[in-house]
Amino acid sequence: MGVWHRRSTRTDSGARLKRFRGKRKHELGRTPTETVMGETKRKKIVSKGYNRKAPVLRVTMVNVTDPKKNQTFRVEIQDVETNPASMDYQRRKVITRGTIIKTAKGNAMVTSRPGQDGILNAVLI
Repeated sequence: MGVWHRRSTRTDSGARLKRFRGKRKHELGRTPTETVMGETKRKKIVSKGYNRKAPVLRVTMVNVTDPKKNQTFRVEIQDVETNPASMDYQRRKVITRGTIIKTAKGNAMVTSRPGQDGILNAVLI
């Protein structure tokens, strides 16, 4: 089953809209990349305009920045504490932007989008 990002088939009041054309390639979407802990694994995607994306599927290491010392360390992820995006993601330990992770340096909040960028950056909190 495909994922499509196009106009809704309903108006604000709930009336059905007439379909005036078929699906277009630029309306095509993708299922979300749900990054989890594990041995690092990436996949390559050709996106619109023949640009390349390399979302990370599994990851073990994170770049953690300490804002007080203005230093960045590469440390291992110990656990996923909370994920404000979804309770289901929190239960399944999926890492998205805004997720609080536990590292050796302390708790950190993910600031990058691992499902889009393919890298995991965080800031100590």
